Amino acid sequence: MNTDSKKIIVAVDGYSSSGKSTMARRLAKATGYRYIDSGAMYRAVTLYALDKGMIDAAGNIDKAALTAALDDIAIDFKIMPDGSQHTTLNGKDVEKEIRSLRVSNNVSPTAAIAEVRHALVAKQQAMGESKGIVMDGRDIGTTVFPAAELKIFVNASAETRAQRRFLEMTEKGNALSYEDILANVVSRDHIDETREESPLRRADDAIALDNSQMSVDEQDAWLLDRFNETIAKL
Repeated sequence: MNTDSKKIIVAVDGYSSSGKSTMARRLAKATGYRYIDSGAMYRAVTLYALDKGMIDAAGNIDKAALTAALDDIAIDFKIMPDGSQHTTLNGKDVEKEIRSLRVSNNVSPTAAIAEVRHALVAKQQAMGESKGIVMDGRDIGTTVFPAAELKIFVNASAETRAQRRFLEMTEKGNALSYEDILANVVSRDHIDETREESPLRRADDAIALDNSQMSVDEQDAWLLDRFNETIAKL
């Protein structure tokens, strides 16, 4: 366990289904840090908008209605008995719902809304005031915590990421085709890279990691090494 004087913020950014959440979560467990899945927060807002009819069948978003409702959206995380972390939306466990393709198909356009990003960035920054956190997302090292002591940018080919997502969804009993998941990955990449508000990009001081050919254990060891190197320099 690190001393309070040496607690840092670890920002793990990258493309959808690149494995950044897995490696961030496992680093937090290994170091005793708190893990924050910023993507889950955007997914929760998207689920709220879908359930409230603020997103129609064509994917059009009632931005005014969603903006007005942001103060009524409470997002938190709870640790389950098995050690996993679930997302709650207004007190309800929505971990399964926010991982559905229904939410995946609408989360990037929702996350591109400036008012949504401003509201969630403020919540994320509050979570990191005492440091000692690992947060993953799209703009953690560039917008949320530009002064984070350790920044990682993760990528893999779209096909590799789609295959990983396909296997994950299949294991959970979700009957989705690889082609649909690949199309979703490519679409989200484009939206994330081209949105006006905090587009996905590698921070100038972020360490790049292409984990296409790495196992989970290999990327975990690599990240822990980067963490220990950073702590040693403090």
